[in-house]
Amino acid sequence: MPSMTSKPRLWALVDCNSFYCSCERLFRPDLDGQPVVVLSNNDGCLIALTPEAKALGYKMGDVYHLLERQLKRDKVTSFSSNYTLYGDISRRVMMTLAGIAPVIDQYSIDEAFIPFDKALAANADEVGWEMHERVRKWVGVPVRVGLGSTRTLAKLANHWAKNKTRVYRLESGTDELEEMLERTPTEDIWGIGRRLSAKLSRMGIVNARQLRDMEIGMAKKYLTVVGQRTVMELRGVQCVMEEMPAPRKTMVSSRSFGRRVSRKEDIAQALTMHCGIAGERLRKEGLVAGAMEVWVMTSHHMDEPYCCLSAHVNLHLLTNITSELIGVAHEAMERCYEPGHGFMKGGIMLYELCEADRRQMTLMEAAVQPGQEKKRALMRALDKVNDKYGRDSMHSLSQGPSEAFWHMRRNKMSGLMTTQWKDLPAVQA
Repeated sequence: MPSMTSKPRLWALVDCNSFYCSCERLFRPDLDGQPVVVLSNNDGCLIALTPEAKALGYKMGDVYHLLERQLKRDKVTSFSSNYTLYGDISRRVMMTLAGIAPVIDQYSIDEAFIPFDKALAANADEVGWEMHERVRKWVGVPVRVGLGSTRTLAKLANHWAKNKTRVYRLESGTDELEEMLERTPTEDIWGIGRRLSAKLSRMGIVNARQLRDMEIGMAKKYLTVVGQRTVMELRGVQCVMEEMPAPRKTMVSSRSFGRRVSRKEDIAQALTMHCGIAGERLRKEGLVAGAMEVWVMTSHHMDEPYCCLSAHVNLHLLTNITSELIGVAHEAMERCYEPGHGFMKGGIMLYELCEADRRQMTLMEAAVQPGQEKKRALMRALDKVNDKYGRDSMHSLSQGPSEAFWHMRRNKMSGLMTTQWKDLPAVQA
């Protein structure tokens, strides 16, 4: 996000409705108005639901295999999580918004804060509707737009937009704002979690209006820094501004296996996949790693005793080259592997991360620089291919076949309609 030299007059929060489900509906128009749910990794729990599914009594976190038959009886369509598709649709939504506003602060995969100033603030309602209509027409995903004088009030306006119009503005000093604050419980306020909400409830503060009117001295005594900022934001004072993120120190890539894994060769294939994912992320963020930990674990719910094996290895050279990460991961696996266990999850953690272009090169690195440059060029080509044709279009052969049994279960996953030619939907004229 570009730096802002002054506080904007107004904030907008653009939020995609039931985003994962909306992405699935894009290519299944027959599901419009029908109940749809999206499942977590390994088809474990419900993580996204349309209003129609919620109306049937289903909730976030419900265990899928316990409800599978009931979902079928209620004619609820279920999808495995398809993060490649969701990420690509998210990118299209943000690019569409960027055509209207010069500054976009993406908060999550389906949300963005947008500062309104000058012409945007003077025509805020019209701009909000333009964002709503353009994203719907250009991308096909429905969105809500909340407008407020602070980020917290914009978030609150977006929340109430569900029950009102798709674009909703909260004006400071109005009876409508007072009503909304009175009707909003503390647990629904951005920045106030369940634990802090329970603490406030014991103090007799159960809604947003009471929290806004809380004495500052009491807020400083009993609330966190985030809680204190929330009080001020509810009063219309902008406190939550752009902050530089803390430098990343570690990076994790891990995943549950689709089935129990016992053979070292299968675990090595999974670790290769994780090294590919982590290497790509390192290069995109301009980072290199200096150490790695590899681990595999059994399930707490299995009939055998719980077991977790791990090994830590220091890299000879700071690197973000996938082939070098794979070699280190396999070396670590050789150190800690024990046969006779049925492992259900594994992964890698990278340590000692630093920016690739701001570190001082060692004499050893300088001596091997010519060979390293060829490897870096290969990684740039690899990333370019995968960016264009989708992740894993090109990967290390040691990752094994895409149909390997240890891969995460996604039996109900839709295709990669926006990133894979073979998955383009066919239309009959």
